Amino acid sequence: MLALGAAADAQPAPVLHPWPDATGVPLEERLAPPEGCARVPAAPGSFAAWLRRLPLRPGRPPVHLHDGRLKGNQEAHEAVVAIDVGGRDLQHCAAAVIRLRAEWRWARGCEDAIAFRFPSGDLARWTAWRSGARPRVAGSRVRWVTGATAAGSSPSFRRYLDVVFTYAGSASLAGELQPVSDPLGVVGGDVFIQGGHPGHAVLVVDVAVDSAGHRIFLLAQSYMPAQEIHILRNPAGGGSPWYDAARAGELVTPEWVFRHSDLRRFPASTCGGSP
Repeated sequence: MLALGAAADAQPAPVLHPWPDATGVPLEERLAPPEGCARVPAAPGSFAAWLRRLPLRPGRPPVHLHDGRLKGNQEAHEAVVAIDVGGRDLQHCAAAVIRLRAEWRWARGCEDAIAFRFPSGDLARWTAWRSGARPRVAGSRVRWVTGATAAGSSPSFRRYLDVVFTYAGSASLAGELQPVSDPLGVVGGDVFIQGGHPGHAVLVVDVAVDSAGHRIFLLAQSYMPAQEIHILRNPAGGGSPWYDAARAGELVTPEWVFRHSDLRRFPASTCGGSP
């Protein structure tokens, strides 16, 4: 597993990416910005810095679905993130964003901050699940009932996320995010999202800037059926996966067309002392 560097006599460093099989070349070492661009500084421990270190599988392997089959479109991705997709058809687009946000908070030791809303508006807190509470959903109503065995293990955390994925989607996630007033200021951890049925969401996983101050960025997604999270190619990039920031107009990705005004941001967080 990838870990922060530490002196031999220091305490063990926190694990950056604590899920099983989180091995591979970090994104920032694999996907360099174009010549003349440099990565935008990211605060240590921040979501943006964590995303920049996402492990990527070697080479350019095919994207697999949750059941092991190959995704039909193998031309959309530049690289595949070394993270499991689960065995059920749950980890779709918004779920992939939720998964990475939750894993970052878990890695930072900010378990109290892991919470996402169901479409009903009810909050699904990891700490409630960890203590043995489980949701009982009836129509648009959600009740949390205590009775399960308390468990704060990684497998229990993964089961909690599957329950969130079952009910949350692009519409509910969009309601948790804040509009970005100027998309030219895109940062790592931002989300391009169109909430709906269907809707779609892609996550900004890295940002760089040129000498004139213009920003470019990388995008990651999952899709339907549930599939491995992957770094997108840019159809207009001439072979580069980097996208140009813009204040308005269309953002054309391989499988969805957003508008730059669809950019949203998670509310400010004090998780681990980092935004």
